Amino acid sequence: MAEFAWHILEPKLGTYDFDLFDRAIAILGRHGIDTIMCTPTATPPRWLTAAHPEILRVDGKGRPMSHGSRQHCDTASPVFREYSKRITRAMAEHYRGNPFVVGWQTDNELNTSMPESFSKATLTEFQTFLADKYREIAKLNAAWGGDFWATAYDSFDQVVLPIEFGPTFPSPGHLQDYHRFLAFSTARFQHDQVEILRAVKPSWFVFHNLGGLRDIDFRGQFSKDLDFVGYDIYPMLYDEFQRLGNHAKVQALHLDICRGFSGNYIVPEQQSGFGSQPGFCTLTPEPGELRRMALSSVAHGADGLMFFRWRPAHFGAEIYWMGIIDHDDIGRHRYEEAKRFANEMTALQPKILGTFVRMDVGIAGSDFDNQEAHKTYPIGLPSPQDDAILLHQHCYDRGIACGFIHPEDDLSRLKLFYVPHWVMWKDEWTDKLEAFAVSGGTVIIGARTGTRNEDNHVIRETAPGTALSKLTGVRVEDFGRLAAPGANGLFDVMERSGGLVIPPNKPAESNRRQRRFKIGNREMTAGHFYENLTIDPDVEVIAIWSNRYAEGQPMATSRKIGKGQVVYLGTYLTPELTEALTERLFAPAGVEPLVGGLPEGVEVTMRMNDERRLLFVQNYMDQAVTVGGVPAGRDLLDGEKKVTGRLELQGYGCAIVELEG
Repeated sequence: MAEFAWHILEPKLGTYDFDLFDRAIAILGRHGIDTIMCTPTATPPRWLTAAHPEILRVDGKGRPMSHGSRQHCDTASPVFREYSKRITRAMAEHYRGNPFVVGWQTDNELNTSMPESFSKATLTEFQTFLADKYREIAKLNAAWGGDFWATAYDSFDQVVLPIEFGPTFPSPGHLQDYHRFLAFSTARFQHDQVEILRAVKPSWFVFHNLGGLRDIDFRGQFSKDLDFVGYDIYPMLYDEFQRLGNHAKVQALHLDICRGFSGNYIVPEQQSGFGSQPGFCTLTPEPGELRRMALSSVAHGADGLMFFRWRPAHFGAEIYWMGIIDHDDIGRHRYEEAKRFANEMTALQPKILGTFVRMDVGIAGSDFDNQEAHKTYPIGLPSPQDDAILLHQHCYDRGIACGFIHPEDDLSRLKLFYVPHWVMWKDEWTDKLEAFAVSGGTVIIGARTGTRNEDNHVIRETAPGTALSKLTGVRVEDFGRLAAPGANGLFDVMERSGGLVIPPNKPAESNRRQRRFKIGNREMTAGHFYENLTIDPDVEVIAIWSNRYAEGQPMATSRKIGKGQVVYLGTYLTPELTEALTERLFAPAGVEPLVGGLPEGVEVTMRMNDERRLLFVQNYMDQAVTVGGVPAGRDLLDGEKKVTGRLELQGYGCAIVELEG
């Protein structure tokens, strides 16, 4: 409550009015409803932006953002930080004795609208950040490769912000540090508020609701300051952008990525209906889908959930972002579904809380530096996450427990772990992979992994670096790009050569240079990138290049390590390669579906602990379906009805089966 209400709480500088929220909190409290307050710093009042226009964000073209929207102020600005602390302190002091205020959300979806800023305040703070990090300008010049294109500096106050195409590209090290600074600045802005809230009343819980994941380092101060993390979930909105085929699949992907950052979480905003802003709109959940989408959030790790929102607004830029009840204050099927879901989760709370989401297949994720390293030098290749989606979706479609996890975390529950082209690599992670393999795990390491250091420099050793080469028994002798699968060239556009336009239906040079490979008896086309490998004598070749000059050379390898193996993959995933690899590697690793013979349109996941296993089965189609091969147990959503192998689900129907044994 109050996340966008700064102008109401402080209508003019130093004058506070809490009456509206005091009355609302009291009414809710009388009906047994506690309140989570929110710092209103995503929308500062006009009197503040008018008095201090220097706090506005500035885009890469030098244009200041305008009042009249949200997140238009620069979280790096010392002036804005001071005013944000003032309103946070005033609210905290006012509500410290209110028994119905139980916790706080910081700001709202930090960095979702625009994480970057190129303001004077950002520049000054960036320079200070760099001075604290490097201490000596010579060290910064070395880290950024200042001898290339005369980009060295004589002092920190000479450093500029990395404008894209100004007129060409900045150093990858420069860009990497800029985004590290944005993450630092975001965490510092939130820390200001958390510090005040905890000092005023330590018993309050504090969290943040993330709408996007840009320029936030979850393994740093940002998450350490919080009691737990919240993720806002809008499945039909994401599907408009990611186009993975259906919003259930997109929701599962988004949730699994988020859980990789923080473990279990809450959902402060769960989509409940049609959503829109003036420039777009989403599909509308059909009857039954609101409940199913909410259950999917729980199935993928949510320990709490709130719907967005109670009723839609009648004015503003989200007038058609629908809620539990409609504009006419009438509750229809969405209200009934939300009530049913709430009753079900209240009843099952003792069984669900304390469980974690099962993962048999883990994908390396939630590493800030590797996310940013790709963005600094993408060269048309898929990001690590884009590549990982192919494996995640393969597992999702087959009911295999899959998720994202950082290599620093506990890998012991996994059976297989995939590293999707992390160019920045730490030797201690290699030790973790080796220990995992020694214990019987299967590790897959993607091409280009370990090829840059923390300054974004290409390493001086033969790829993939000393530690990974020792683990895999592989060295990269040569590499190059390939066309994306089905593309007419890397960027799938008409190419120009000597002023001549090559028509789209004429094979481009890149297509004439397609690389093919054989894995087992199957031959297929590689996509995006290739590596030519040399191997140690104890390394098994599991795939070879099958055409052009590399014919017969290793493309993928396996090396036995203890009870397990380490696989090296000298290319990027394609759907065909993903299927071939999983056919070869999953069964020996003990990876199998949670439910055998899963029909199309059904999602299965499992939450578990040492005491219980809860199998979530969801039909995300509008037609009834029969699910076979379900392990014996009792359906907790159907009066604990016994399940013995078959489960009947109506359209958008769900079951939570507590398994026997």
